[in-house]
Amino acid sequence: MDTTVYDALVVGTGAAGLFAALCIPTDQRVLMITKDQIEKSDSYLAQGGICMLKDAEDFDLFFEDTLRAGRYENRKESVKVMIEESPEIISELLGYHVDFDRKEDGSFSFTREGGHSTYRILHHQDVTGKEITSRLIEAAKQRENITILEYATMIDLLEKDNCCYGILMEHEGKCSKVYASATILATGGMGGLFRYSTNFRHITGDSFAIALRHGIQLEHLEYIQIHPTTLYSKAPGRSFLISESVRGEGAILLNPQKERFVDELLPRDVVTEAIKKEMDRFHSDHVYLSLEKIDIEEIRTHFPNILERCLEEGIDIETTPIPVKPAQHYLMGGIMTDVYGQTSMKQLFAVGETACNGVHGANRLASNSLLESLVFAKRAAGIIAGQNANRQSEGSQNAENQDLSGDVISLDWDESSFDKEAWKKENRRLIMQEIKRKDEAFYDQWCNDEA
Repeated sequence: MDTTVYDALVVGTGAAGLFAALCIPTDQRVLMITKDQIEKSDSYLAQGGICMLKDAEDFDLFFEDTLRAGRYENRKESVKVMIEESPEIISELLGYHVDFDRKEDGSFSFTREGGHSTYRILHHQDVTGKEITSRLIEAAKQRENITILEYATMIDLLEKDNCCYGILMEHEGKCSKVYASATILATGGMGGLFRYSTNFRHITGDSFAIALRHGIQLEHLEYIQIHPTTLYSKAPGRSFLISESVRGEGAILLNPQKERFVDELLPRDVVTEAIKKEMDRFHSDHVYLSLEKIDIEEIRTHFPNILERCLEEGIDIETTPIPVKPAQHYLMGGIMTDVYGQTSMKQLFAVGETACNGVHGANRLASNSLLESLVFAKRAAGIIAGQNANRQSEGSQNAENQDLSGDVISLDWDESSFDKEAWKKENRRLIMQEIKRKDEAFYDQWCNDEA
C-alpha cells in the first residue's frame, strides 16, 4: 500500500486545479487526479475568453457589470479581489506562453460579450480555454514535484473531527486511501447530470454529493446557468457551445419566423428566458443565430472552431443562421469558500466551478469564470504552501504520523463490494434533491430529464 503523504492533493485537472498545483512550491509534493483524460475538463472547452482589468478607469464599470449580471447577490469583497488581481494573472499566463490574439500593432485584441460595458475580454480565436489549459498542462507535466493520475475517481473524503486528511480513491477497480496535508477540490460543476449540457458527461458534481454527506457548507447549489446558445443537433453527447462572443461581435437572434426578438447583449439569464418564450410561442425546439452582420473574415479568424463544427452539421455560418437552443452550462453556487478557497472543513479547499466564493452572485458575467478560477486557485495555493512550510519548519505532525484509525467516511465500503454505479446514482439523487429543495420551479423546468 502506498503510504506517501502529499503536501497537496488536487482533485481535477481543469484550469483551477492546474494553476493551484503550479502555484505550490516545487519542494512540496503534489498529486493531481482526474476522472478521465487530463485534457477533458470544461476549462478546455471554454470558447469566449478571459476578462482583464485594462486600466484603473475600468474598475468601477467592471465591478458594476459583474454585480448587475449577478443580480447584486455577489460578495463584493470577492469581486474586488478578482478584478484587482486580474492583471497579475494575465501576466503569469503570458509567462506560460499563452497566446492571446493581438492587433497588427501588437496590442491585445479585446472582445466583448453580453453584460459587459466595454471590450475587456482576451481571447485566442474561439478556443481560449484550450489555449490556456494546454499551456498549464504542459507546465504541470514538466514539474518533478507534480504527479498526475488519470482515470481516478474521488469516492469520499478522509475526515476526522471536521478535518480533511485526504480522499478515498477508486483507480483501476481498486479503492485506496490517499493522504495529504491539504486537499483541493477542483472537480468542476455538475453538467453531466443534465440531459442537455455543454459540459463533459463525466463531470457530475461528485464533490457536492460528498459535501452533503459530510455536512460541509454549500451555497446556492440551485444557481445554475443555462447558456442561451448551443448548437441545436440531434446527435448524442454534450451540447456544443456557440460562444457569447459571437453575439458580442454582432450576431443577432431570430425566432422561427426570422424576426429579431431580444437585445443579444443582455445578461445570459435574460437572453435564455427570451429564447425560451419564443420557443414556447412557436412550439419550436430551437431559434436561430444569424452572423449576417459580422464580416466574413472576422468569422474565419475569430470563430474557426465554431465554423468547422457547424460545417460538420451541414451549416455554413457565413450564409446560414445557426439553429440554437439553451442548455445547462455553469454553476454559480457550490461549496462555500472564503477568498482563499477555504471551506468549512479544515485542510479542505475548493476552487473553480466547484467553489462558491460569491464572485458570480446569481448569474455569471461572461468570461469571468476562467479569471475567477485562476485568481482564487492561486490564493488557495498560497495558503497551503505557507501552512506546509510552517509545518516543516516546526517539525509538526502531518497525516502520515497521526492516528487515523477512526477515519470518518460516509460509505460502508470494501474493495470487493463497492458498487460504483449505485454510488453515481445516489450522488445524483442527493444533488437534485438539494436543487429541488432550494428552487422547485427551476428543478421542474430544467432538472427532470435524466442525463
